Amino acid sequence: MESNDLLMQVTAKAKTWLSDKYDDETRKEVQALLDKEDKTELIEAFYKDLEFGTGGLRGIMGVGTNRVNIYTIGAATQGLTNYLLKEFSSLKQIKVVIGHDCRNNSRKYAEISADILSANGIKAYLFEDLRPTPEVSYAIRKLGCQSGIMITASHNPKAYNGYKAYWEDGAQVIPPHDKNIIAEVNRVNVENIKFKGNKNLIEILGKDMDEAYIKELKTILLSPDAIKRHSGIGIVYTPLHGTGFTVIPQALKASGFTNIINVPEQDVLSGDFPTVVSPNPEDPAAMALAVKKAMETNAELVFATDPDADRFGAGIRNDKGEFILLNGNQTMLILIYYIITRKRELGQLTGKEYTVRTIVTSALTQVVSEKNGVEMFECYTGFKWIAAIMRELEGKRQYIGGGEESYGFLAEDFVRDKDSVSAAMLFGEIAAWAKDNGKTLYEMLQDIYVEYGFSKEKGISVTKEGRSGAEEIEAMMKNFRENPIKQIAGSKVTLIKDFVTLKAQDLAINEEYTLEMPTTSNVLQYFTEDGTKISIRPSGTEPKIKFYIEVKAKLKSRADYDAVDASTEKKIEQVCKDLGI
Repeated sequence: MESNDLLMQVTAKAKTWLSDKYDDETRKEVQALLDKEDKTELIEAFYKDLEFGTGGLRGIMGVGTNRVNIYTIGAATQGLTNYLLKEFSSLKQIKVVIGHDCRNNSRKYAEISADILSANGIKAYLFEDLRPTPEVSYAIRKLGCQSGIMITASHNPKAYNGYKAYWEDGAQVIPPHDKNIIAEVNRVNVENIKFKGNKNLIEILGKDMDEAYIKELKTILLSPDAIKRHSGIGIVYTPLHGTGFTVIPQALKASGFTNIINVPEQDVLSGDFPTVVSPNPEDPAAMALAVKKAMETNAELVFATDPDADRFGAGIRNDKGEFILLNGNQTMLILIYYIITRKRELGQLTGKEYTVRTIVTSALTQVVSEKNGVEMFECYTGFKWIAAIMRELEGKRQYIGGGEESYGFLAEDFVRDKDSVSAAMLFGEIAAWAKDNGKTLYEMLQDIYVEYGFSKEKGISVTKEGRSGAEEIEAMMKNFRENPIKQIAGSKVTLIKDFVTLKAQDLAINEEYTLEMPTTSNVLQYFTEDGTKISIRPSGTEPKIKFYIEVKAKLKSRADYDAVDASTEKKIEQVCKDLGI
């Protein structure tokens, strides 16, 4: 009965897309879905409207209210426009920056967004071509804009595209703005969308913005002399067919590195991502060509960025000369350790500095920060929450770095989203600094573990596509809440944090306390007696439920590294069994 009702609702909704308010091509595609005997595609395309998640609007491209197309992008932009006109009604001229990645239709959606903004009297700064997400964040602040739009689906598969909305501080929108924008978007009918642009209000941004951005990024470098001494370090860089190609090689050269090696097959800008299944540096397969090139050229480092170049992945050589790919926690650990250590050496720590990590990121970065007298704040997943803390502390405290396990890091405060460009520059510098100290990056990482404790992390994503998948994920979260795990890998659960209720249960002393967070979030965490930490959450941007596992151990010396690494790997396998994943 319910499925019949749903089909009737979906059919009625789809039929509204057959009116002459929609273009011919769209009408033909909708009619084809209606005519098909199997109604699965029709239901998937129309059963709901796309919503803003942790990373904005994101979905599969195609016709329908639950798909990314010129009308859902148009409604998002018109809704954002309506909200900006209300929020900034006292301004003579509201200004918005628009950027886009390499994906199919990204340029078209960016131009449509510029047209809609300009048709409503808003000045649109449109990048001449694809550019990294962090440069869009930078340009918002640089040009004194009230908002920004980035057309991207980040690292999602090629069928996806999306839309990130930014506020005047250069950060992605958070409550109340995200909810208010959604409310405006939901009020938009297709006839309200002003598609006919005013070219006088559209300004093209180009190389000048790239140069200003790189020039400012150079100010965060802490060991320029070390780079000079080791400028020939071989760095293989792959943009994975995306936007990093436009800025990162240039930024590394501007930092002083002279031996940047590219991966020609992956310099091809393409929304089809022809050499990879998933254009994500988190996926080892995506970095295979870069590692191969590094072995051929005897390079020391491998860098990769995702299509919109906010995520940064790195590979370093181990003591046997083989490449190991660092996970996001390890990359962040090295960056945080270096920034704090180097600032201390230079006498730049005043006691007002702070760092930030997300709740699913390794606590080891917190140990490094706090043992060096630097406060670390925790926030929800999604860089907008790191940026929210930066906004709150602006002018009072000094931000020196923050990140998340999903390969995101931000070293500077003049950008408010994760920045692979500055991460690449700094990571190259760290390799030079380590050489100055008679170490490889691998030895430096081991030494951090010896000094601060060993931690091994693993992220596991379980994909559940479509409407039925979303229901399955909901049922899994419900089950974890209603039947809490009592023991993980032979260790008793002593603390459970539920960010939906904002309650924590300390089982060791049988007490409950409130979690101080700006809003609720669908995240559940388990902590055990031996320091194991499990975080479970549905993704805000993909049809996945995510498990974040962190286990701890002691590392007495570099010589014990392999044995400790292997034992913690076994423990993670046991954790997975206990979780049923």
